[in-house]
Amino acid sequence: MRKMKYSWGHFAGRGSKWEKMAGENTRMLPKAVHEERKKQEAKRRGKLKTMAGKLLKAVAHGKEAVEEKASSEDMAGNLLKLATSRKEAEGETPAEETICRFIEQGKFFEACDHIYDLEHSGKDGVGKSESLYRLLAERMWTVVGEALSGSGRMFLEPLQSVGESLKWEKQKEAEWLGSSQEMESVSTWSPNFWRKDLEEKLIQYMMAQIAPFGSSSNTDETALKQHLSHLETTFLPSLEHRSGFFKEAGLLITYTRCCYASLSSHLSTLTDSNHFSFSQCLLVYEWGLKMYKSGSETCRGPKQTPHHSLSLGVQCLVWIILKTEEKLLAVARKEVGKALKEAFDIGKSPCTDAAVIQILTEKVEAAWPVSESLSEKVEAVCLEECLTFLESYENEVRSFLQLDGCPGICSSLRILENCCTLRTVWHKLTYICSVSTSQDVKINGFLDRMEDEITEHFLQTVTSKVKGTLKDHFKKCDSGFDHILESLKQSFLAFGKKKPDTYEALVRAVNVIIITEYVQALLTTSRKPSSVQRRRIVSKIEEDHRMLQTVFKECLGPAAGSLKDPIKAILELIQTSDAEGMKIALLPILKEFPDLRKEHLSAVLDMKDALSREDRAALLKAFHDNCRESETEANLLFADIEVKPRKYGPCGCFCC
Repeated sequence: MRKMKYSWGHFAGRGSKWEKMAGENTRMLPKAVHEERKKQEAKRRGKLKTMAGKLLKAVAHGKEAVEEKASSEDMAGNLLKLATSRKEAEGETPAEETICRFIEQGKFFEACDHIYDLEHSGKDGVGKSESLYRLLAERMWTVVGEALSGSGRMFLEPLQSVGESLKWEKQKEAEWLGSSQEMESVSTWSPNFWRKDLEEKLIQYMMAQIAPFGSSSNTDETALKQHLSHLETTFLPSLEHRSGFFKEAGLLITYTRCCYASLSSHLSTLTDSNHFSFSQCLLVYEWGLKMYKSGSETCRGPKQTPHHSLSLGVQCLVWIILKTEEKLLAVARKEVGKALKEAFDIGKSPCTDAAVIQILTEKVEAAWPVSESLSEKVEAVCLEECLTFLESYENEVRSFLQLDGCPGICSSLRILENCCTLRTVWHKLTYICSVSTSQDVKINGFLDRMEDEITEHFLQTVTSKVKGTLKDHFKKCDSGFDHILESLKQSFLAFGKKKPDTYEALVRAVNVIIITEYVQALLTTSRKPSSVQRRRIVSKIEEDHRMLQTVFKECLGPAAGSLKDPIKAILELIQTSDAEGMKIALLPILKEFPDLRKEHLSAVLDMKDALSREDRAALLKAFHDNCRESETEANLLFADIEVKPRKYGPCGCFCC
């Protein structure tokens, strides 16, 4: 299309010489001619008003009409004043009127040239041109909207003129940048924003064509599948249907880019919802991957040269897939972390290792049919989140153990059970997943530290509870010792069904604590009990011994037979009737408990009723003759039991 160049002087220029000649000619014209000119001027003014009114109606829509109507009316009025503020030579049309006619006729490219000439005329052209550029842009976007609304080919020529106007803007911008024009004037030039405005209008229209996906909290996978199907079968084909006009208008690249931008923006909005689940993100990912692999023309957009349309389509789909994958992995991390926190809540019953493994592997299994590489990434994220959870859980456990008011035996045992579950889970995961060496070292390090800390705390708790109960056990009828044993038994039996490997060692450690504390309490009771007190103490020892045997036999089964039993040895010693029999009973005690000291034996003999001084001295001598120091630290029970030695009696021994 040939560009027509018009000088500002031709449309609105007014030199002093020209004005003088015009005045003289006017005086020479007859009266009839004056009247004819007035009629033409009135007709021209009315025509310009009509054109301004039509433009106002064309650009006013909905709420925008309220805001734009005033500015458009002012613009039209200003243009009218500009066109009629001076007398025109006969047969000459004002430049503003010519430009408005071009805009009304959809000849936007011609209007661009005329406005540009007016802008560079040097006589207040900049102010006038800005108003005309705005009016031109509004009319162009109206034409674009009508073309998008499906009005057919009737808007093809104006749409082509829109495309030519955008090319004209790009050419002028290049000329300005290549000249000595200031960068500021180029950046603020009104047509410089046309392409961006056009893209905004296109995206705004396209986004309005997408059916809403319910509320932001919609987690229905069936509804999401239907929504994605709508995008594939309705939304994208409708954009494809209208692309022909934009291709003929030379706007296909911009149109296609906006198609992809609107689709990407919509899918990003969907997946960015806080309520969007991993399975929903996976559906969107799978949909994008399917569209990418199938090479659907519907998704790729309108056909055009491979250099543009195909590459843009691939880039758009890859971007959608990558953004969805990023969101999917973030949601997987969030859901796994939340599930692990709930599963290992300190205040709740421990979770099974099978349930925990499902938490860590179900997302990997769900992603596997969609994409093997995605499945590997999901697996890596789940393992990383497991490591992160263990770090936080270790701190949580430490804080729990440091609380005022020491947690009970059951709470401590529950935490220990959680640690054992985590170890079992991790051991199985090393076979199921691709666990790195560094991850394995870190996880096992966390588990080792936690198990050591909680086991130590548990045993300390048991020691404290038992010690407090046995403090006055031999002075009271009911000290609560039987209640502690029953509580331990129930907790151990529940724990043992789930963690047999850790169970036996823990029960044996508790047995040693109870026996040690019991013997300590027994040997430090009153050293000069009466005959009645002696019989009551022995009776109590017999009752406690039967109860201890029952509890640990239930907990350990046949393995309970291998437990050290100093209480039984003490009972046999003090229940033997004669001194010789007591000497014989003493020998296996010395063999089994080489750390037994004289003060221990003396305290035991204090409980023997009707023991003469001679028999007591003979037993202490037998002890002296047969005791030996332990060569190893194994089987040491009396070593930590402190008993104050009695003062020597008149006979020179401990018997008095």
